[in-house]
Formats: sequence, C-alpha cells, structure tokens
Amino acid sequence: MNTASGHSLGQKLELTPQQISTGLALFYVCYVLFDVPANLIMTRLSPHVWMSRVVLGVGIVGTCHAALTHAWNFYLIRVLLGIVIAGMWPGMAYFLTLFYPPSKTGKRIGMYFTAAQVSAAVAGLVSAGFQLMDGSGGLTGYQWMFLIYGLVTIACSILILWWLPDRPKAPGSPPNDVKGFWKLFQGPPALKGEDSAIHYEDLTRVYHAPPWGLRELWKIMCDWRLWPLTVMYFGVVGVGIGVQSFGTLIIKSAIPSLTGVELSLLFAPIWVCDLIAILIFTPLADRFHKYRYMFFIGPCILQMVGLFVTTYASSPWPRYVGLLIVGFGLGPTVPNCMAWTSEIFQPRHGDIGVAAATALVSGLGNLGSVTTTYALYTGWASDNKPGPLQFRKSNLTMVGILAISVCSAILMAVLRKLVDNNGEIKGDKAAVIVDGAARRDMKGQRGLDGLFGRKKKVST
Repeated sequence: MNTASGHSLGQKLELTPQQISTGLALFYVCYVLFDVPANLIMTRLSPHVWMSRVVLGVGIVGTCHAALTHAWNFYLIRVLLGIVIAGMWPGMAYFLTLFYPPSKTGKRIGMYFTAAQVSAAVAGLVSAGFQLMDGSGGLTGYQWMFLIYGLVTIACSILILWWLPDRPKAPGSPPNDVKGFWKLFQGPPALKGEDSAIHYEDLTRVYHAPPWGLRELWKIMCDWRLWPLTVMYFGVVGVGIGVQSFGTLIIKSAIPSLTGVELSLLFAPIWVCDLIAILIFTPLADRFHKYRYMFFIGPCILQMVGLFVTTYASSPWPRYVGLLIVGFGLGPTVPNCMAWTSEIFQPRHGDIGVAAATALVSGLGNLGSVTTTYALYTGWASDNKPGPLQFRKSNLTMVGILAISVCSAILMAVLRKLVDNNGEIKGDKAAVIVDGAARRDMKGQRGLDGLFGRKKKVST
C-alpha cells in the first residue's frame, strides 16, 4: 500500500523481503503451537465467552499494527497475533458440530468460511480507499486500515458475548448458575421449546460427552487417520495463504504497469471466485458425503491448472485469469477437509475427537502456511528477479504441494474402504451413543433427493 509515496509498511519499517516473510511465518508457527490447547479449552468453557476472548485479542493486537516502528515490533506483533487467534478456526468447526451432525457440517463450515473470502475481497477493495487516506491526520494508509479494523473487531468481540449462543442444554435442564456481574455476559440459550426437544433426540451425543484426559488425547494422536487429513490440509491452506499473502505481487509480476489501487481492485475478484465455489460445492459435498474426497481432489486439480496458467501463459491477462481459477479451486477444499475430519473422528472418539482432531489438522496443516510465507515468493531470492517468469519456482512448488494433498486424499479414501470397511465402526470402537443423526448416516446419503423441492418419503 502506497509504495509510490514510500509509505508501505515494509518501507516505513525498512523491512527486507526476507524479514517480511519471516514475520508472516512467525504468526503461523505460534498458531501451530497454541491451536490444540486453545481448542481443548473451548470444550470446557462456554463457546461464546471463549470466542469473544479470541476476537477481543485479535482486535487489540490488530490495532497495535498501526504503532509499529521497527522490525522487532513487527516480529513481536506477529507472534502475539498467532497466540491470541489460535483455536478460532477449529473452534468454530467444533462449535458447529454441537448443532449439526458431521455429515452436514461441510455446508455450515463453508458458510462460516465465506467470512474469510469476503474479508479478503473487501480488504482488497477497502485498502484502495485507505490508500487515498494516506497522510490524513499524520497517519499512513496502512495505519488507518489497522486502526479502524482493530477498533471494529474490539466492538464485535463485545457483541459476541450476547449474540453467540452457548452450547445446547438438554430439555428441562436448570439454567446456568451465574450471578452478579458475570450474569451480564451470559449468552442466549441456543434452543428453546420444541426445537430443544428435537435437537436432543437428533444429537443426543452432544448432551452426554464423556470426560476426557491425556489417555484419550493420546489415542486421537495415534489414530492413523489424522495424518492423511493433515497432509491434505497442509497443501490447500499453504496455497490459500500463499495467494492471500502474495497475490498482489503475483498480479504485479504479470502486469507491472498497475498502480497500488488497481492491484487492490484486481485482488478482490480472486476471493469472489473462491466464495462462489464454496456456496456451490460444499452443499453438494454434504449430500454426497461418502464421496467427500472427490469434492476435495477436483478443486485441488483445478488449482494446479490455474497455477500452470498463471506461470506459463504468454500474455498478462490470461495469467491473471489463472489466479481466478486458483481462487475458484481453493473455495471448497478447506471446509471439506475440516468436515471430513469431524465426520471420521466423531464416531470414533466423540466430541473430544472432533475438538482435538480439527485443531491438530488445522494446526499442523498450517505448517503449509509457514512454507509458502517464509520459503516462497519474497523468501526465495531467485524468484525476485523481474520478468515474465518471476515466481515460476514458487508457483510450481505450490503445484507440488497440491499434488501431495491429492495423493493423500486418494490414500485416505482407499484405506477407508480397505481398513475401515467404508467408514463402518464396530465393536468397542463404536460410539456409545447412536442418536437420530447417526442412524440416518448409517443408512446412506441424501444425494439429490429434495434438492429441487421434491423429497423422497422415508418410512419411520
């Protein structure tokens, strides 16, 4: 932002490209370290309180970005941001499983995940406006952006205390014994009346979560199914963060004549394509949840095609179209990966399995973000040479890690058929509580039934 006037964050702090990459990577290192503890804490606390804490921390640290003066400030604030935001993404994935069966969480996780796409698209558009504010009140454009975003986020964290519902309670359960000042921050009941009774019948396991300790966590970590999912997540989140962090640089390398404002405006459509793909494919993945891996593999291949176009197209605008293809392919991958994780681990390990597995997949998988932000693009010296093939090695490296994700998804699908008998769980490994949602999932999947208003009759 505002590079022409020398007022970008990197210029003001006199950061080298390597220092910027290091700062970006530090965030994900801390995110990886604190993701699992943060998500496990959420299983013991009220979700609305914990989520409000996360958003408040992000708002405060985000606002502090406006006061950066030296490289060490930049490093410190990235470390703090990684710590306070840890558990947000897998925490929301876990929170949704309290209200929906795992086979229906893909659509809901996708709807929540659209916030990331809307944020990225709006950030591109709004940053164009902030650049026009450069110099107002003695602040640069990026300082205005961090300041305003941070203050809005702090306000949102306070609203969440009243807006976000608490975990559901069984019908007839006494209200929480909260008194005095803390009663002001008690969240609204999730469900009431008939809705509460129906939910209890459909998702009984939510109300009877068994206690857990280190032994249960160790069993989850030793479950082989965790690691293919982590590798899947590694590739797609690495590419997603790579494009999010360096998309404007990639566009600039293809069309060098663009101004900062024009780059911001061209960055937004990538995430609009991403959002459209989420809304189209995550509901279909839920309807055909036994083939969820296909809704992961297909978009990964589409991203690889887009990266090849971006790298080897002979003229600038087709290279930009390649980035739009990458954005469209990115959309369904992360929600489907998280939904598949919940779908596999909930029947085997219960709610703690969902909380721990989603956090581990998200946390360890974000090492892909460390790879793309630290080792690629500005972190790879040979890719900094201007020219038509700039960033070629970085782009092809992202193709490679996507190929690894595809292979991991195929391996997972094959092993599920051979070892798990297509996901069927028997014996002492089966969940103790089989509720209405679990019985429906055992019978099959919805497919296209009811998608266009017609619903097949089901015998009761």
